Amino acid sequence: MEEDFYATIKLKTGEEIFAKVCPSEENHKTFLILSSPIVVTQFKNRMGMTGFKIEPWLKTTTEDIFIINLDDILTLSESYDIEMIMLYQSYLRQSDTEKKYQTKITPRMGYLANVNDAKEILEKLYRL
Repeated sequence: MEEDFYATIKLKTGEEIFAKVCPSEENHKTFLILSSPIVVTQFKNRMGMTGFKIEPWLKTTTEDIFIINLDDILTLSESYDIEMIMLYQSYLRQSDTEKKYQTKITPRMGYLANVNDAKEILEKLYRL
């Protein structure tokens, strides 16, 4: 199969995503393996200047690899646009940096009680 490439993908659902893509074939079916797909939204500010907003394609997951069946794709366009590729790579670097500095919850930060235990403790505290 081919090597990885950058592409804009239009899904049959109407979503348009940009990602690094690796085609894969298994059992006579072709799949695309997407690495950190993003959605790019263009906007204009009050002054009329155009900008871009980059967001992850799926916002409720921490995964960065997705597999899409080729049957679910309306069209795919390999991208050679250096500006778009640079925006994508910049987004990945920034999100990696943010992940590195996120605080992880540890037992030393405090005790989390279940509802029944917390209710019992509060009733003892505020009982007259």
